[in-house]
Formats: sequence, C-alpha cells, structure tokens
Amino acid sequence: MRNADWINREEYPFESHHFEVAAGSLHYVDEGSGPLVVMVHGNPTWSFLYRKLIKRLRAEYRCIAIDHLGFGLSDKPKDWSYRPEDHAANLAALIEGLGLKGITLVVQDWGGPIGLSYAVAHPENVARIIILNTWAWPVNRDPYYIAFSAFLGGPIGRMLIRRYNFFAKTLLRQLFGDKRKLSAAAHGHYLRPLATPEDRKGCLVFPKEIMKSTPWLDQLWHKISTLNGKPKLIVWGMRDIAFREKELRRWQCTFPEARLIRLSSAGHYLQEEAPDELAAAVVPFLRETAPA
Repeated sequence: MRNADWINREEYPFESHHFEVAAGSLHYVDEGSGPLVVMVHGNPTWSFLYRKLIKRLRAEYRCIAIDHLGFGLSDKPKDWSYRPEDHAANLAALIEGLGLKGITLVVQDWGGPIGLSYAVAHPENVARIIILNTWAWPVNRDPYYIAFSAFLGGPIGRMLIRRYNFFAKTLLRQLFGDKRKLSAAAHGHYLRPLATPEDRKGCLVFPKEIMKSTPWLDQLWHKISTLNGKPKLIVWGMRDIAFREKELRRWQCTFPEARLIRLSSAGHYLQEEAPDELAAAVVPFLRETAPA
C-alpha cells in the first residue's frame, strides 16, 4: 500500500521505509536517534498504534515500528501463510538487515509472541523489554481462548472478518476500556488498510492461530527464562477483556523483578487509549535502566 494519501500527517508525521522479505515489502517507521526501541504490534493494528509513543521518545531514542505483512502499509500477499512464526521470521530479518543492536522491545497483542520469539533466540541483542497486554504461552487448555479462537477462527468468524471487516470495525472498539477514546478519525486509520476482503487475510488468520500455533508457543515459552535478569516494564490496561488480570499474574510470576504499572481505566489498546500514561511509565524506565 504505497499510496497513503488518506493518512493524517499531523497524527502520523513519519517518513515511510520499506524492507524486502521473500513474501513482499515490509513497511516500517524509523524515527529519532539514540538507543534503539523496536515496537511490535498485533491484530488488527499497525505502526499507527505507536505514533504517540514514537513522538514522545524520538528526541532521545531511535524508534523502529514495523507493519507486519498484511497490515498497515506493508504488502498483503495473497498466497503467504500469515502464521505468527513467519511474522517472527520477518521481524528477525528486518532487525538483522538493518543492523539493529542493543534493542529495547515493546510488544503488545500478537506482537508479544512475535517479538519475544526474537528475544529468546537472540537474548544478547535485547537490552530491555516492555510488555503491554499480551501473552507468549500456549492457551490450548484455557476455555476462554479456545472459544474465542474457535469462533473467530472458524467459518462464521472468518466470514465476518473477510466480508464485514469485523475485527477492525467492531471488535477493536469493544476492546477499549472507554470506547469514547477511539475517535472516528483514529478508527479510520485502522479500517483503511483493511478496506477490501482481499486485504484481510492476515487479520483473519491470527484468531485461528491462537490454537493452531500451540507447538510454536510452547517452544517459545520453554525458552522464556533466557530473558531473566533483563530490565522489564509491564504496563497493563486493567479493563482489557482479551488479556485479563489472570494473564498479568502469569507475567508477574514469570518475571517477578519487572516494574509494573497498572492503568485502571484502559483496555487492550492502551497505546491509543492512554498514551500519556504509557509514556509516563516508559520514559523513566528507559532513562533509569540505561546501560552504563
């Protein structure tokens, strides 16, 4: 999607960059200078989700925010798998191709397992981790996620996503703690990249992969201890109906040393819903944990 005249450049005033992988062109934002912060999104968003955090950080940090294939301004190949492990391979290729070193990872939603799969494979290149409403373990025994994956990943859910853009049009808003925080203008920036049924394959693959990717998630989670000792910040929207306090407690048990900030009124997309509170948590964490 190289023609992006519909983007509000006051909201998203970033130059576009592109990185070629085997299946197509990955779009990414590269703003600012200084220590590296790499931001990884999930479904059905793109780097636009991180725009306010990028604006806040770019005076002190070099901010990289990728659009996965099938999302945002990246290509949407018809015959690609869109499996999370393949998105993870693209992320790793971009990090290696751009020569990014000593990165801080910011991960949310599917960006959690996609980004953390890079971290556990290359712990020497990850300096710090910021976790926002996500997971990275198998949920194939959790009835909550089994039901969600079965419905949205099944025939009816896939039809709703493909034909009516259900995930971006309806479910995205439902995941806000305060639905008024999603303006019509901002919502339009999530709808436009998924304007046609052909654009939505990446969006409709993810729900089924919650269960189908169990072996990959299991391998990832078994390596999560390789990240012990790294500075970590968890910022959690407490009104999220996708990743609940139950998932937060698992992160706390796994990384008891992590700094935790609870945002009581925010939901799943806290970058959009609570950008000031998020920045107020991230900025001091980055400054206070800067390598000597």
